[in-house]
Amino acid sequence: MNAVIRLDAGQSTLDEAFTLSGRGLHTGRAVTVRVSPAEAGTGIVFHRAWKGRTASVPALWHLYETQPLCTALRGPDGTLVRTVEHLMATFSAFGIDNATVELDAEELPIFDGSALLWCAAFSQAGRRPLAAARRRLSVRRTVEVRDGERSLHIEPSDRFSIAGELALAKFGAMRWQGEITRESFVSALAPSRSFGRLKWAVPLKLYAYVTGRPVLRGANFRTTAAILGDRVIGGMRGANEPVRHRILDLVGDLALIGHPVLGHVTARHTGHRLNHALIAALLRDPTAWELV
Repeated sequence: MNAVIRLDAGQSTLDEAFTLSGRGLHTGRAVTVRVSPAEAGTGIVFHRAWKGRTASVPALWHLYETQPLCTALRGPDGTLVRTVEHLMATFSAFGIDNATVELDAEELPIFDGSALLWCAAFSQAGRRPLAAARRRLSVRRTVEVRDGERSLHIEPSDRFSIAGELALAKFGAMRWQGEITRESFVSALAPSRSFGRLKWAVPLKLYAYVTGRPVLRGANFRTTAAILGDRVIGGMRGANEPVRHRILDLVGDLALIGHPVLGHVTARHTGHRLNHALIAALLRDPTAWELV
C-alpha cells in the first residue's frame, strides 16, 4: 500500500450540509437536493419525498435499474431515484463515505451537464474525519466484460486509476488516463458535460413527449454538449471532452460498490449498462476481490 492510502485510513463525512436546486435531464422537473453529514457506517443514502412520505434508497450496486441514458436506483419499496452518477462520482473523488441526500423529485439535477456545481458545493461544505476505519475493495484478479466492440476490465493495483477510450464518428479516437484523485477529478473530469448527437436527441425528445416517458425532456444547449456533425456546438471544454465524461460516469457507477476501489480499469466505448455489468461480475466472484 502507498502513502496516500495510509494517510487516509478513516471514514469521513461532510463538515456542513448544503442545498442545490435544478432540473432533471430526463424528467425536466425541478428538484431541490439537500446533502447532509451522516454517521460512520451509514454510507450514501437517498431519501426521496414521495406520495406523502419519505422513502430511503441506499446508493448500492444491487439496486441498479436499467433506465435510458443514466444510472437509476430502485429501492426495496419500489421508489426510484435516477441520474445519480455525477453526484456519486463527486462523493468518490472527494473521499466522502457517509451522507444523506434528500430530494423532492425522482431525478437529481443535471445543472450544465457536468459535475462542477457538485464539486463547488463539496469544497465549500468541507470534509470531516470520523472515528471509524475505512475499508477498501482491493481487486485480486482481472475481471472483464464485453459487448461487441465495447469492453471493460479491472485488474489489481494499489490505487484507483482509469484508462478510457471512445471513438465517435467524425471525431476519431479520444483517450484519457490517470489516477482518480480529488485533484484530477476536479480539473480533468468534472468539467466534462453529458453529450449527444442532435440527430438522435431530437427524435428521442419527440418520442418522450408523445409517449409520456421521461427521456431527455430537460436536454438543451445549456444542459448538454450537443454534437452536430463533426463539432460540439459552442466548442468542447478542453480536449477529448466526451471520453472524459464517460470516465466521470464510470467513477460514479463504481462508487455504488460502497467502498473505495483499489484497481486499474481499462474502458473502451463503455456506458452505464456495461459499467454495472462489470460491477456485478466482480462482486459476484468472491475470489476476485477482498476488503482491506
